[in-house]
Amino acid sequence: MKKLLVICGAGHATSTIAVAKLSKWLEEEGLTDQVKIYQSKIADELNKIDEYDAVVSTTIVPDVIKAKVTNGLGLLTGYWYRCHLCRCKRKIRCLICVFIMTL
Repeated sequence: MKKLLVICGAGHATSTIAVAKLSKWLEEEGLTDQVKIYQSKIADELNKIDEYDAVVSTTIVPDVIKAKVTNGLGLLTGYWYRCHLCRCKRKIRCLICVFIMTL
């Protein structure tokens, strides 16, 4: 099972919205048995980022982990949802869903 981390500044509000949208999409795609979603605040995960297969963030992340993290703001705003959904499908089939967004 792949591990997907969703982080925000405090680990409550925006990451909860992102987790809900990702969970719904995984269910629609029949992938809930392949991906476990974890939710946290960025400060708690900086030194553990490599424990996850993919990371979605709704907040700014330090440069040292930027390569591992996907910007998840579109999950909140709806901007470019379909474009990122296609990217997500490719990744989940190969490794794991990184994020989805909607137009």
